[in-house]
Order: sequence, then C-alpha cells, then structure tokens
Amino acid sequence: MAEVINMPRLSDTMEEGTVASWLKKVGDKIEEGDILAEIETDKATMEFESFHEGTLLHIGVQEGETTKVDKLLAIIGEEGEDISALLDAGESTLEDKKEKSESSQDETEDTSSEDNIKDASKTAETNEIPEGVTVVTMPRLSDTMEEGTVATWLKHVGDTVEEGDILAEIETDKATMEFESFQSGILLYVGLEEGDSAKVDALLAIIGPEGTDVSGIAKNYNSGGESAKAEKPVEKEAPKNEGKTATVATPKAQDKKTEAQPVPKTNNSGRIFISPLAKKMAEEKGIDINEVQGSGENGRVVKRDIESFTSSVASSASAAKFVPTGQEDFDEKPNSQMRKVIAKRLAESKFTAPHYYLNVEFDMENAMAFRAQYNSLPDTKISYNDMIVKACALALRQHPQVNSQWFADKMKLNNHVHIGVAVAVEDGLVVPVVKFANEQSLPQINAAVKDFAGRSRSKKLTPQEMEGSTFTVSNLGMFGIESFTSIINQPNSAILSVGAILEKPVVKNGQVVAGNTMKLCLACDHRTVDGATGAQFLQTLKGYIENPVTMLV
Repeated sequence: MAEVINMPRLSDTMEEGTVASWLKKVGDKIEEGDILAEIETDKATMEFESFHEGTLLHIGVQEGETTKVDKLLAIIGEEGEDISALLDAGESTLEDKKEKSESSQDETEDTSSEDNIKDASKTAETNEIPEGVTVVTMPRLSDTMEEGTVATWLKHVGDTVEEGDILAEIETDKATMEFESFQSGILLYVGLEEGDSAKVDALLAIIGPEGTDVSGIAKNYNSGGESAKAEKPVEKEAPKNEGKTATVATPKAQDKKTEAQPVPKTNNSGRIFISPLAKKMAEEKGIDINEVQGSGENGRVVKRDIESFTSSVASSASAAKFVPTGQEDFDEKPNSQMRKVIAKRLAESKFTAPHYYLNVEFDMENAMAFRAQYNSLPDTKISYNDMIVKACALALRQHPQVNSQWFADKMKLNNHVHIGVAVAVEDGLVVPVVKFANEQSLPQINAAVKDFAGRSRSKKLTPQEMEGSTFTVSNLGMFGIESFTSIINQPNSAILSVGAILEKPVVKNGQVVAGNTMKLCLACDHRTVDGATGAQFLQTLKGYIENPVTMLV
C-alpha cells in the first residue's frame, strides 16, 4: 500500500524546505534507510532517509523547489500501484489513507497537515476534532533523533498558550532544547509527564479553546486509551515534527487531570523546575539547586534566583550517609537519551565497519618550540590539539580516501574537510564539527574548539553544529593517556586517537638523549581505507606535526 512522504521538519525552527537534490528517481526501488533526497533547511543541507520500502511512484517537489513542512514530498508504494486518489487529494495524509483502507488494524502511525486534521478525524470511529483544537506531537529536533524525553514542562494543563511560548524542554540524543508552540489557546491535555520518553510523532499535548472536551481525541490518538499503557510505539516513524500537525502514535497512556493544578517546585520524581540558564549558572557557582527557592512561574528557579542566592550551612540531611562495613550499596541512574544513542551508534560502527589500527609515534620537539614561539605573539594562544586538527585537515586534502564515506552502492570522496572534535560531557560524548578546517588559521581553530567545548558541557550546541564531519580527532592526552584506540564516528572512514606528550630517552644521531614524543593511533574502515592508504596519510601528517612551520606555507 502506498505511503505518503511529507516534507520533514529537520530542525526546530524549520518552516519550509528546499529539495537540493533527489538521490532516487521515479521507478527506483527504495529500501528502508536509503537516502531519498538532500533537503536544504534554514540551517543546513541534510540527507533525508526513507522509513519505508517499495518503489518511488511520485515526486511532488522538484529539485530547487521549496515547500512548507508537512506538504506532499513523494509517494512510495508497490510497482504499478494506482495512486491517482492520493494525487487527486493533493496533500492527503497517511492517516486519511490508512483509516480508509486499514480500519481493521489495531494501530496506525502517520503524518498529516494542519489543514487535514479535521478531515482525517471525520472518518475515524471517535469524536471529530473540534474547531480550533490542535494535536501537538513529539518533535524531531535533530536529523538523528528517534525519541525524546520531556525534561521540563513550562506550561501546564489550563494555562494560556500564545504562539511562540515555550511549552517544554525536550531532551534529545544530542542536547536539551526548548520547544515552542506554533498555536495559541489553552493547554487542554498533556500526553507525557516530566521524565517520560516517547518516539518522535507520539502524542505530546493538545491545545484548543477553553472548556473543550478532548478526552475522545486523546483516547483516539493513544490507540485505545487505557489499553495502550501496555503497548509499545510502532518502531517505524515518518520523519515528522511538531507544530501544526497531528499524528497517530501509541505512546504510553497517562491518567490526566484536566483542571489546572498548582505545581510545586519538584514533581513526584524529585525533578527540580529550573531554567537551562539558571542550571548552568548554578553549576558554575557550585550552588546546590535543591537549596534555591524559585521565584519564577510555579516556583521555577530562574536566573535572578541564582544571582541572589546565599548558601546556607549544609544540613545533616545532606551529609553522606553511613554505610556499615560489608554492606552492598549502589545507585541507579537512568540512561539519558544521549547515552542510549551513543551506545547504539558505537555498537553499529564497531560491528558493521571492519576496523583496523595504525600506530605511530611522533617527535614533538619542533612542535613544542613552534607552539611556544606562536603563543609569544600578543593575544595569541593555540593548543597542541589545534595544531593536530590543522595538520589533519591539510593531510586529508592530499588523501581524500581517508576523508571518505561508505555507502552500499558507492563511496563518497569529500572535497571539503570538516573535522569532528570529540568533547567529553557529563552524559557521554559529543562531536562538534570545525567546518572547512583546512581553510582556517590556528587561532580560528582554537577559538572554534573552545567555544564548542564550553557550549557542549552546558548542552547549548545546536544539532547542526554536530553534523557533517568527514574525519574525527579524539584527544585524551590532557588526561595523561599515553595511547588508546577509538571507534570510528560513522559515516566517517577514520578517527585519530591522540595521546599525551611524554618526556623519554630517545636515540638521535646514534646518541641516547632526552626527548619528547607523542603516540597516535589511526582507526580506519577497511571498506574505504586500505592499509597503505592509511600509512601514507600518517606519513603526511608526520611531516606537518614534526615540522609545523609547513602548515603556515
């Protein structure tokens, strides 16, 4: 049965997209995970993959054309299938189509535009969606996001919501981001409690006129209300997002109260209501946020509360508890979205890409002298890591095979060099990207990496700043690690692991003298990078690192 593919929302601010290029054409066979097209958003040009299998039957937006989010993009179905009804309906939705042809199914998952919400509901066996009511679904806030967690609700049932108001803070696999409303009205229903997770496009909230009964709508979208509690969301999702769309999904049902309730500083799970800025300031000042009295809406801790806070003497309750000798004890910490995605992607990389490793040791005498002389210039400071990033970028231009990406039917040799720099954060690891690193000066690379590192730890990086790398550098030298191996950050073909600079005896001109060396390990994907190719890249890199003045030529 044909599947309607709508223009996805690939960023939280995206309202329309332009088809930069189609990678599939009408008549082509499509597998789940195939890249259909490259979509240009308001922030970046991103690859858009298919969540369906079949034949590409229709393309609704040609290359270079622009259309609104949720408008008809393509149709995938069985070869020779009649799709005239879908085309006649213009931008008919998956919900329209599935309700007409699959009414016997227990659950459906689909996408639809705001204009079709009422029409779709008329054919359902539940109440029609009343005038002015809008269903808000879990947004896709990054191209890799598959599910989200509600970190904080900033609006509560009964609150008035204006277009542009922040509804909630959503924790994705990469960052915690504010999610704003695209509608005005009263928040009538909340589908997820704070700390709950759901797949993209699952029911998040319902907004509409005050007093509107939405119990039937919520039950409909939860595919059976109370019985849905024991069911899991369908795992295939159309890459849709929030705002002016309605989507049938099966998130965990909740018992809700429709009246506005006073909200305490914490909920039943102990979560503290605090703005991201206030949380960051508290961490920087070493303030225990449990001691701070919030003055914001519903007791939320805001910036002014942190600025005016004076810490009290620690109470006995905050003292470490006594644990008798021999008693087993442990703490449990739920896996964050970031940690779950890191685990999934690294496992996929390790077990799908055939890794091999090349180990080298570089003489760092000239590099150390170069850095000291460079940093003697006024208002100039660079790190060894900046030098390594620059050297890698220049070497990659000479060895495009190492700067490549593997696909089932082709290999992409990138002419641009975007270096991902691994940064450790509390929940795991993020990889912000220094774009066009080969064209940037050492001070520019230093400034970019410092900015990324600072915002990484406060979860202020945007998804676009963590996308598009063609090679990755992971440096543990500052922790005293002599050498290590890394897992390739796919779709890259290689990652460089950088160890500490060690003072040790070395042989020069037949004499044992004191020297400084650094060990590096290049992990390569054997599908794209042969051993000789990786070795040649390291030889070029060695020339830049051991003679850094050549990077300025």
